[in-house]
Amino acid sequence: MPGSSKALKTLGHALLWVFSLAFLLPLLWTLRSALLPEGLAYALPPAFGPWTLENFLRVLEGPFGKAFRNSLLVASLVVLVGLPLAAGLGFALARHRLGGEGLRFGVLATQMLPPIVLALPLFALFRTLGLSGTIWALLLAYLAFALPFMTWLLLGFFQGLPRELEEAAYVDGATPLQAFFRVVLPLSAPGLFAAGVLGFLLSWNEFLFALLLSGRETQTIPVALSTLVTQRGVLFAQVAAGVVLSVLPVALLARTVDRYLVAGLTLGAVK
Repeated sequence: MPGSSKALKTLGHALLWVFSLAFLLPLLWTLRSALLPEGLAYALPPAFGPWTLENFLRVLEGPFGKAFRNSLLVASLVVLVGLPLAAGLGFALARHRLGGEGLRFGVLATQMLPPIVLALPLFALFRTLGLSGTIWALLLAYLAFALPFMTWLLLGFFQGLPRELEEAAYVDGATPLQAFFRVVLPLSAPGLFAAGVLGFLLSWNEFLFALLLSGRETQTIPVALSTLVTQRGVLFAQVAAGVVLSVLPVALLARTVDRYLVAGLTLGAVK
């Protein structure tokens, strides 16, 4: 019946709103705490004013501001360096069976290791090389984990591309390298973008290696947030402000990658 169908549809929308609010409530509460003075951020009953931007200014003026720039620099370098390497290795694994199944399993096996297993060896290695406490140490450590992850993700995208597209390029006189750059990479744009964004997020949120390998001048956001626990207690409002600032780039990237993943460029090319 039309009436019952409309009622079920309305009920479904209402349930979706409830679940959405349940997921958004922690973020909204964090934003509320960031916009309140320190003394009111954890007051009971909860306060909803007066609003202020003082917490954001204090966080940005302190070590967090430099940590934000460090995180942005390291995560961007991981993408700029790792994505071309991952694209080349992923294509070689997908098309030319480089290293056979053993290499494929080796790439996947790196994701099975708990990071804590490699923490001490990497710390000792970088200390011996004189890189401990530098941006380069973080970059190399993050690449060690992000590169296999991006490679495995791109491997699936390359396997989904029909070989006929490359063979058509060969017939037109293109070399394998030209076919890779002019045919394969443009068609794999959604995969490349998704791999880059996920590699960025992996580096942006990492805490363990940043804690062990960074110095006072090279701290990243997760480490800087942990320093807001002082002898006076947790600076709750400033922590909330730092969390809001750290989530903003992630939210923008997540919104963009969602748009690219549904673009359907490969399907259109095959047609």
